[in-house]
Amino acid sequence: MSSIAAAVAEERRSSNPLDAIPDEIPFDVPYGPPISLDRAQAVINAAVAEAKKRNWKMNVAVADSGGNLVAFQRMDGAMLASIQIAEHKAKAGATFRRPTKVFEDGINLMHLNYLLAFDGVIASRGGIPLIDRGAIIGAIGCSGGTDSQDEVVAEAGAALVNQISARNK
Repeated sequence: MSSIAAAVAEERRSSNPLDAIPDEIPFDVPYGPPISLDRAQAVINAAVAEAKKRNWKMNVAVADSGGNLVAFQRMDGAMLASIQIAEHKAKAGATFRRPTKVFEDGINLMHLNYLLAFDGVIASRGGIPLIDRGAIIGAIGCSGGTDSQDEVVAEAGAALVNQISARNK
């Protein structure tokens, strides 16, 4: 390859962030045992408490490490369409091993529209993996408000697992 062709090829690689080759796989958190029902309900209770404090009506779902629904709560008056959205966010957070905000940012900020072609993706924040002792035990998904409101409520629920994990070490 000529030096001009090599320079053009290098320019193309450096101008496209998707051509970067990371040293490690992103979000490479192992799947752990599934979250228990009692723990899932405690996560939901923490999220609902945050929503009540702010007078927000939310749907809150917790999925296990395989993305299967473990527990769900619909607050009085929460939007019916948000039931499936909350469940979808929880499943995506667990199965893709990352907060759903990553997909929202990928599409809205980085214009990675191909993400929409992946089965199970939801490009809306409010889905957060639940990580205990370095392994995903499930995820919480919240829906009913704006994406930023959903995320605040989900973070309140997810924080409970982190607090319990820190005490158990």
